[in-house]
Amino acid sequence: MKKLVFVAIMSVLMISCNENKKEQEKIKKDPNLEVHEKIAMANGFENFDSISKLKFTFNVKVNDTIRSERSWAWNIKSGKISLTEKDSTMSYVKKDSLAKDKEYIDQRFINDSYWLLFPYQLKWSNADLSEVKTAKAPISNEEMQMLTASFPAEGGYTPGDSYDIYFNKDYMIQEWVYKAADGDREMATTWEDYEDFNGVKISKMHKSEDGNFQLYFTDISVE
Repeated sequence: MKKLVFVAIMSVLMISCNENKKEQEKIKKDPNLEVHEKIAMANGFENFDSISKLKFTFNVKVNDTIRSERSWAWNIKSGKISLTEKDSTMSYVKKDSLAKDKEYIDQRFINDSYWLLFPYQLKWSNADLSEVKTAKAPISNEEMQMLTASFPAEGGYTPGDSYDIYFNKDYMIQEWVYKAADGDREMATTWEDYEDFNGVKISKMHKSEDGNFQLYFTDISVE
């Protein structure tokens, strides 16, 4: 009986793996998709519209000390977003106009969800995208394809910031470099530990080269 169960599980895994490979090949060969669209699609962008709720906890650890731990519940259909932080919960509804007293939660939600769903932001946002070129990734020193996303100098909470995005042949981001608009801050981190949540692929771990900085996601739920 155990052998039959094992065989059944392996069969399901093989079918899923084959389906993923077919989807990746389809994305790579689609002449109608631009590179940033291929990155979004490789991460399951087409499945996002079928999602009604998304939950996750955003964590930041520096030198083994937890610096941030924020738990989010996002009702995508209604736009209601709830934040639980230090045993306190607050909520707001995402709208074009935002009350001044909601900026605290909105600013943190934008930051945390950008890390979570950045491949989708390449389609959602108004970032200026560079031409793709081959470059050495800063942490692994491997040659990869690189695309720079630069955000407008006005508007938003961090205007003028940019990201050098390093991705593999399957259009999955492997590393990136964040660059502040003022030129004073720059940070490279990995994109690793990908997991598929109902068709939405999320990188759960981001590390600096020395490992002292870790930004990671837990308690992820996609409905």
